[in-house]
Amino acid sequence: MSLYEASFRVKHECPYREISERHPDLTIREWYLSDCQVLEITSSETPTDELLEEIDALGTVLHESVDDSGLHVVTQACLCSLEESIIDRFEEYNCLYQPPTIHRHGWEHYTVIAFDEGDVRALLRDLEADRDIDVLSKTAVAEQAIPHSMLAPVDQLFEDLTDRQLAALRLALESGYYEQPRKASLRELAERTSVARSTYEEHLRKAENKLLTNAGEFLRLVTATSTDDPLQVEGAARSEGRAD
Repeated sequence: MSLYEASFRVKHECPYREISERHPDLTIREWYLSDCQVLEITSSETPTDELLEEIDALGTVLHESVDDSGLHVVTQACLCSLEESIIDRFEEYNCLYQPPTIHRHGWEHYTVIAFDEGDVRALLRDLEADRDIDVLSKTAVAEQAIPHSMLAPVDQLFEDLTDRQLAALRLALESGYYEQPRKASLRELAERTSVARSTYEEHLRKAENKLLTNAGEFLRLVTATSTDDPLQVEGAARSEGRAD
């Protein structure tokens, strides 16, 4: 069975699209989570004070950096402004939304996947009725080519992690604990908190365990069709069998 992928861009009233139109060097990537949206805003140019003020008004700034490579900001905003969203129209026509939405040069870029080409055509006709739309591509794709990001929603990966476990994981990640060589030890990480080292380590290990357990299902899906054995696991098993 064939699947159908369509990529298109639209213009309508949207604060993110309008910012990208006023600042043509800007790229905004937008992800929808269960109760909020996350925006990644990048630019190779040094931002003006006016742009930084506009970005600050979009929501809560989670990360901001300005260096020789340009601007990189991550913000979080509520979904209250997304009533009657274009995403709802995708669902009406049985089309699967492929995040992120990309805002660039005053256009919103979307990609959807459908199980019937007629659904894609009906969706595009509906969108053309009340907004400018430019279809960039429409092609048949193999089932195994479905993007992995469609199989692994971000909020599902972090399901069942407590606030303390998430905080422990984020502190370790941002402090370089997972880099090689490590830039921080467990003792140093715990000293930056108000809990004992053993307590911090417990939060971190439980977070790692839950995250990998949640990701395990998607890892198996991603590798299901692969015949490679780069670690020679099967060969080692056969050798052990002969040795016995």
